[in-house]
Amino acid sequence: MRYTKLAGMDVSEICLGMMSYGDPQKGNHAWSLPEEDSRPFIKAALDAGINFFDTANVYSAGSSEEITGRALKNFARREEIVLATKVHGRMHQGPNGAGLSRKAIFAEIDESLRRLGTDYVDLYQIHRFDSTVPLEETLEALHDVVKSGKARYIGASSMYAWQFAKALFTQRQNGWTRFVSMQNHYNLLYREEEREMLPLCADQGIAVIPWSPMARGRLTRDWDATTARTETDEFGSTLYVESDRTIVEQVAAVASARGVSRAQVALAWLLRNPVVTAPIIGVTKPAQLDDAVAALEFELTDDEVELLESAYQPHRIAGHV
Repeated sequence: MRYTKLAGMDVSEICLGMMSYGDPQKGNHAWSLPEEDSRPFIKAALDAGINFFDTANVYSAGSSEEITGRALKNFARREEIVLATKVHGRMHQGPNGAGLSRKAIFAEIDESLRRLGTDYVDLYQIHRFDSTVPLEETLEALHDVVKSGKARYIGASSMYAWQFAKALFTQRQNGWTRFVSMQNHYNLLYREEEREMLPLCADQGIAVIPWSPMARGRLTRDWDATTARTETDEFGSTLYVESDRTIVEQVAAVASARGVSRAQVALAWLLRNPVVTAPIIGVTKPAQLDDAVAALEFELTDDEVELLESAYQPHRIAGHV
């Protein structure tokens, strides 16, 4: 395993996404693995040297955090783990059940810590931008969470670059704790982040930890193939379009010619971008973890990169809401 810096922390260049693990009867991830089936994958990731784990309060209605916390407590030393979670999604019905108000953030950090079974998280992220709450209120609340010792660092997720730039400016202007990471939607099928967000992160020294590096699995199989997840993932069905089929076919061609998996090709393309810190991968099969680790040592040629990028067409913004 290779390690890199996220702010001052040493993180594995592969982050294990914990959305795959949660009670399938809770929340809206019917394809997630229950705890008994999840634990071997978490242990295997640790054995492979992965020390970076990303979850969210909303994943499987909190049960992902519970599974994550129990497994890491059993299998790892807390001081060696970089544990990340997120806040924004709806956790209960009625007023104040979602969003980034001071009230919601203070309530949800405590609930996340309870479910995770820890006194602090290493990275506390806003899951999306909340335009219904004054930005200053959200940013000061996050600053106070850090100063209370409940989070070591704070990060953000998918939003417009102008919104992120405004947040960074406001934090600096007020002397508040600064965002150190951006968790955004970025892969071979969706490259709109290259226009503004990635250059902004490079300029400001922000770590980039992309979600869906395999494009919800699209880059790992034939375009028309279906899985239990594709049949139930309403959000994922909105992200990609028919014109992306050509890129999927090009990934398959490169993988076949090089004798590697399609996942290795797609992930190697992402990892070669110096602004990318650690892609967040989902693992529900042993081969998926093996492919992710192998991708760290797999290098694409310039001609292969040109082929993989040649068919890209601009997309509407996807993933910000």
